[in-house]
Amino acid sequence: MEEKKSPVYNVIAVPLEKVVANDYNPNVVAPPEMKLLELSIWEDGYTMPCVCYYRSDEDRYEIVDGFHRYMVMKNSKRIYEREKGLLPVAVIDKDISERMASTIRHNRARGTHLVELMSSIVAELTKSGMSDAWIIRNIGMSKDELLRLKQISGLAELFANGEFGRSEEWVEE
Repeated sequence: MEEKKSPVYNVIAVPLEKVVANDYNPNVVAPPEMKLLELSIWEDGYTMPCVCYYRSDEDRYEIVDGFHRYMVMKNSKRIYEREKGLLPVAVIDKDISERMASTIRHNRARGTHLVELMSSIVAELTKSGMSDAWIIRNIGMSKDELLRLKQISGLAELFANGEFGRSEEWVEE
């Protein structure tokens, strides 16, 4: 029996111009999360390759998973330049129906953030001395979301060093 090797062990650097989106991905990312993804890639680099199918007849790589990571490079000049226009890609060789199923599996496997766990993270960051502005910028939250998570935790100490006023007076660092 032939030993199967996962595609992640053969990541290749593909010129962005050779990568194309598929026409069946139902996943949508809101603008704030796209900004956070761009920040994540800027700060941490590409830590996950895009998953693609190689279309040899066109010499193109069709995205199965990673469309938004691809879009970040396409739309962010600083990332495109730093990465020299090369997108990390793991190639799979599957027919169209299997690629569609793979796209959905990748999307659904990411899950969602549980409110209780996010509230705990906010509490820990606050206790560690991180400012609201730092949390908002680095975790990708809105001011309202941060406030809601602090309220959910029910810990008065999370508000101890805060100055309170009307929300339109709030200023980011």
